[in-house]
Amino acid sequence: MPRTRSTKPTESVSTDITTSGLASKHTLTPREGPSPNVFILPKAATSEARIVTLPHPRNGKPSRYLVCPKTGIHEFTKISASKSAPRSWLIENRADLCRDDIEKKGTDSHVEIITSSDMFVATIIDALFLVLPSLADAKVEKGSNEKKRLFLSSDDHFDKLPEENSHLSEILRWDAIRALIESRMGVICDTVDAGDEKMFRLNEKKLLSAILEKAKRMADGGLPPTLEDQFVKRALEAPILLQRSSLAARFSEGQTAVGSAAESEASTPVTDSTQSQLTTATTDSQSSCVSQNSAATTSCVEDIQAEDAAMTAIQASPEVTALQRLHVAFEFICSRYIPAATAVALQGYLSQAGMCSVDFSPLNKYQAKLAELRAEAVAANSTADYSRKRLGDEEEDELRQEKRQKLDEEKKRKANESRGVRELKKVNTSGMMKLSHFFKAK
Repeated sequence: MPRTRSTKPTESVSTDITTSGLASKHTLTPREGPSPNVFILPKAATSEARIVTLPHPRNGKPSRYLVCPKTGIHEFTKISASKSAPRSWLIENRADLCRDDIEKKGTDSHVEIITSSDMFVATIIDALFLVLPSLADAKVEKGSNEKKRLFLSSDDHFDKLPEENSHLSEILRWDAIRALIESRMGVICDTVDAGDEKMFRLNEKKLLSAILEKAKRMADGGLPPTLEDQFVKRALEAPILLQRSSLAARFSEGQTAVGSAAESEASTPVTDSTQSQLTTATTDSQSSCVSQNSAATTSCVEDIQAEDAAMTAIQASPEVTALQRLHVAFEFICSRYIPAATAVALQGYLSQAGMCSVDFSPLNKYQAKLAELRAEAVAANSTADYSRKRLGDEEEDELRQEKRQKLDEEKKRKANESRGVRELKKVNTSGMMKLSHFFKAK
């Protein structure tokens, strides 16, 4: 069949797509190289602020800080999103124009996508932490008659800090930053004037007071929920679960004893002569039995509640809880901003009355009592586990002994059988009539 061409005119399909409603407000350009990071800086920071590298006060490793002559020194705190929910940033900025000017003049703003959702927030840090490693390390040399640290100038203390990958010498050229650091050094140091220069020597008591003041502000503001739950509430909980379970077991034993007594009374045989007498006293006996059982149960429950209340009474008082919260804040600051050796020394000063201005004796007494209770609970658990294991072993030994006795009896019985009996057991008796069939009555 010959092919025919359709004469119906085809509708022209326009390839131009109207993008008036789909027009993008911003145009994204491809980026070469790694994606930048998002930093949240103080609003009051001036244009002279710089991101510099300084040794970390805890471990001495190079770390990034924001230094501004007006706002001081800031550290960067990293805030990350959950890995299960990927995030990114869409940043619109224009260096020379604000948003109102951009919309008025119709100019294009610069827009970019940052693939990493991490955010670095600049938070203020006390400058004394940055120079504390040199102040704590300014000890006298071995063999010297001096027992205390030496008085040194601020420049001598600065020279003791690590110089590798450090911009400390550059920021000390700013008079405001140098004055800030030296003023914070004076808070924790004993000072003397040597001509026109001031000399500094670390005072452990002043340092302990300064750290405690920071810890108090941190504790009064409230600890994060994770720290509060794990290091305050759980750390002060007394081991009462095992004692409650033992009381419940005693209560169940008392109920079992009462029930067995009632069953024994009910199972006593009754003769015909006494049946009529018991019938008249049935109601009184039942009511008295029920009242006795209820009274016994009530007294048992009251005893359990009394003992349970006595056990739950070992709880931390508000004073002990506040001291524990303060101690946790103090340890957090020491573990993050203070060298390890100095932190250990400061924690030891907390128990000395002449050094510490806060009395931690109520907390220490409670922790000592709590340690005794926990040791007793562990010992009770180990004893109970050993007794249960011993009972289980005894039952297994009894079962094995019974099986062994049965096997021995079977062997003896087989040994006493004659050869004829053993041969008869092998005979096939299927289809044979039994001997009793021949002695049935006809």
